[in-house]
Amino acid sequence: MASSVVKETLGTLNKDSYVNLLSKLIGESRYVQNNPPELIPQEDRVVKHVLDALLPLSTKTGGGPLVINHITYFTGRGNLIVEYPGTEPGKILSFVGMHMDVVTANPNEWVCLSFLMLFCADSKRFYINFIKAVHVSIVAISSRCRSCAPIDTRSFLLKSWLPTIFIGRLCEKCDGKCEFDPFSLSIDGEKLCGRGTTDCLGHVALVTELMRKLGETKLKLKSTVIAVFIASEENSAITGVGVDALVKDGLLNKLKGGPLYWIDTADKQPCIGTGGMIPWKLHVTGKLFHSGLPHKAINPLELAMEALKVIQTRFYKDFPPHPKEQVYGFETPSTMKPTQWSYPGGGINQIPGECTVSGDVRLTPFYNVTDVMKRLQEYVDDINENIEKLDTRGPVSKYVLPDENIRGRHVLSLRYLTLGRDDFRILPLSLTLTFDEATNGVACNLDSRGFHVLCKATEEVVGHVNPYSITGTLPLIREIQDEGFDVQTAGYANRIGVIVATLFWIVMFFHLASL
Repeated sequence: MASSVVKETLGTLNKDSYVNLLSKLIGESRYVQNNPPELIPQEDRVVKHVLDALLPLSTKTGGGPLVINHITYFTGRGNLIVEYPGTEPGKILSFVGMHMDVVTANPNEWVCLSFLMLFCADSKRFYINFIKAVHVSIVAISSRCRSCAPIDTRSFLLKSWLPTIFIGRLCEKCDGKCEFDPFSLSIDGEKLCGRGTTDCLGHVALVTELMRKLGETKLKLKSTVIAVFIASEENSAITGVGVDALVKDGLLNKLKGGPLYWIDTADKQPCIGTGGMIPWKLHVTGKLFHSGLPHKAINPLELAMEALKVIQTRFYKDFPPHPKEQVYGFETPSTMKPTQWSYPGGGINQIPGECTVSGDVRLTPFYNVTDVMKRLQEYVDDINENIEKLDTRGPVSKYVLPDENIRGRHVLSLRYLTLGRDDFRILPLSLTLTFDEATNGVACNLDSRGFHVLCKATEEVVGHVNPYSITGTLPLIREIQDEGFDVQTAGYANRIGVIVATLFWIVMFFHLASL
């Protein structure tokens, strides 16, 4: 089939159909928030709308070629596999990762801003009028408050892990109190807002429309096209619900025959690398005493700062920038840094007896989290054994009180757990709750035919192709890659005009490459 025929047959996105479906999905977002035990999503509420769109074109109803399999491991928490058969056995093209749960949203924490400047990783500046205060996921860009004055129709989606600084003020007319419901779809021109628009109900609607288009047109493709809509991506407290269970049961094995596009990023460009993450806590025990008698205390704050300096110095020596990071376009190498500090409290004239420093390791995919966790353990063990050698701060600063037989101590937890003061252990890397806190990064195969097809499709639709990598973390996909799948990652913004075109072009180009 000639490319012109394929293009003409596939056509373009039916905007009305897409918006109608997305509106229904966003309407369910309140019930698919994922934060157990308080909020356990019911993904079958989303599945119902997808089935309403695709069942009339399925073999189950006799209305079309789509083969649909609804797989549920927990009541109300289903996964959906939709297959459009190709003409040649073994040739596969799949779209996976469109998850039907969302991060939490509190409508009371959404504010209206008349002026807000956003500085993000690429140094571009945007004026925006809505931002969720805690979990930033959707930003509607404008120079004025939407409810108080006309706004433009530009839009920009922001993943919560992007390095960002916000500066702004509340709208003077409405004092930031204009109503905005994150659990319903808000439409202004080609701008779409609502919880899950990008992460990831917008992609659920996107791929549903793609499969509906294939079912309607009955386009003859050599490759079978499979879409896998999954449950439970946003939180790993409950396992065996989504793609992990599907892989374990072998239900995705046939997808190894071709590229697997994980549709869960947001920039319309191929994301070829993601980072691993190891959250850590460093609990430091000193000796509480009056600050007027510091020679009788072990200051855990000073001890934590000096110990962390040693840990970071050794980390950056053992895990320096990797040569492949430049090939993949990572803007930062692996990093280990503190992000939180806590202590039990007390008066300003009191040296506390303990404190806790927390942070994370962001690891490029060319290093393994298990190796890093082992090294961190070695660093802390060595500090505890040689604590007298740590730098001190001033003439009476010390970390050992020989007359009292007291030594400062460190306890490092590589999960968000509180361990006993005299207990030290590295939690094992496994597919358990302990595992969920430590995630390896992913480096996509740049020699993959699927990658080249994705680049060609992106360039054709967007006008340019600029693959990127980031040390933000995508869960699940490294495990899938390790199982032998050719994982490529992509995602699309919330502008209706181009949201689905790239996926259609992927299908077309992959079909042409198979001739």
